[in-house]
Amino acid sequence: MPASGFSEDNQPLSNVPTTAKNDREAAARESVAAPEFSELADAAVFSERSRGTDAKIASRADGDTFRATFARYYSLTKPGVLYGNVLTAAAGFLLASGVAREFDTPLFLATIFGTTLVIAAACVLNNVLDRDIDDRMERTKKRATVSGSISVRNAVVFSIVLFVVGNAMLVAWTNWLVVITGLAGFFTYVVLYGMLSKRMSVHGTLVGSISGAAPIFAGYVAVTGSIDAAAVLVFLAIFFWQMPEFYSIAVYRRDEYARAGVPVITVVHGVPAAKVQILIYTVAYVASSIALTPLGYTGWVYAAVMGVLGIWWLVIGVQGFKAKDDNAWARRMFRFSLIIIMAYSLMISIGPLLP
Repeated sequence: MPASGFSEDNQPLSNVPTTAKNDREAAARESVAAPEFSELADAAVFSERSRGTDAKIASRADGDTFRATFARYYSLTKPGVLYGNVLTAAAGFLLASGVAREFDTPLFLATIFGTTLVIAAACVLNNVLDRDIDDRMERTKKRATVSGSISVRNAVVFSIVLFVVGNAMLVAWTNWLVVITGLAGFFTYVVLYGMLSKRMSVHGTLVGSISGAAPIFAGYVAVTGSIDAAAVLVFLAIFFWQMPEFYSIAVYRRDEYARAGVPVITVVHGVPAAKVQILIYTVAYVASSIALTPLGYTGWVYAAVMGVLGIWWLVIGVQGFKAKDDNAWARRMFRFSLIIIMAYSLMISIGPLLP
């Protein structure tokens, strides 16, 4: 499940822990809301360009034609976020199928379509929760729930329909592990992350990354029907991968988050602390991704490819400690994270079939 949105930043902060509240209030005095903070931790988003795509779709959907109405509702699902998560779900399914040397087409379709609808439901609900924040941001103020082209009631109904249909597909044609994973991912994203942790704590990204790692886990256990070492490793790999990606964004968007009073790591603890965390999580990602091979789930070609890419990413991470331009380095780290996740999704899909 994706994780996104600070839904109540302009409301009273009496329920916010003192430390985080002080950080937020001090930063908020600087100025206005940052134009991109509400999607800092959209789990498994593979391109920053995808952020705001939904608003663009909605803004271009003028009129009451079926096409325009469809486009507005489609925009609520946050297509860039949605398809990124679905990609990892498919990769997890293909990994398990490759290990089993058997591909079940009906199961694949049910898993992907059901998962897609559940993720879409979460994204739609996020639009509802974030509309007060989105209204203050140039990039998102044209979203359908902000402009009023889709009412809150209709958006909620749309989310419920997607959620019910998606879960019905998973219940009918997959297994209980997939269903539970979907429900847990949805709850983590919408409640634990979207409503709570991201506005209260510097650790919000950690919570969001749990939901971001749920799709690949669901795809894998759809085939196996049980949890094994590979299921744990693919979950951990995506969880760990998200941290350097998101923290890199937090580095080069730091001033914007500070103006908004958002307690991301670079605002609360500074860029040097973020660099340390980026390197730690990069090491963790590399270790968890390569571990599939010695455990017998993928061939050594997979390990070689992912090992080279992983070392390259680590080198970039280490270079950050001597970087003269933190923003340029962070953008480079972020861009390479996109290469990493695309390569990882591809390689685990074919890894069991390679030498």
